[in-house]
Amino acid sequence: MADETTPAPQAPASAAAPQASSGAPSGAPSGGPSYGGGHGGPRHSGPGGPGGPGGRPGGPAKRGKRSFVRKKKVCRFCVDKADFIDYKKAEILAPFIQERGKILPRRMTGTCARHQRWLAVAIKRAQNIALLPFAAEL
Repeated sequence: MADETTPAPQAPASAAAPQASSGAPSGAPSGGPSYGGGHGGPRHSGPGGPGGPGGRPGGPAKRGKRSFVRKKKVCRFCVDKADFIDYKKAEILAPFIQERGKILPRRMTGTCARHQRWLAVAIKRAQNIALLPFAAEL
């Protein structure tokens, strides 16, 4: 019965005491960068990382699957060497607007930045003089 009155053995003070809130591991100095596991360390390319096995960014090549290579879109106006986009030619501007009257973005049409700016101005001018609709009919 003497064992019941004795207190249980305490854990060492270093394990029970909370760590400093600097976020550094116990072996690293608190002021410098931590190069251990966690945030801020060097990037490692894992199984899905860049340059993985198979030479593809998505990891190893999958067998039996067809690979699809997206063809880069080219600017239609650069191919035609257009130095001016005429707002009066609605048939040229019509494919660049949605059914609701919004201007399609570059990533969908493939136009370059310069011609996209010119195209936006031409579409807005054509809409103002009613050659192109602002919105679809309801």
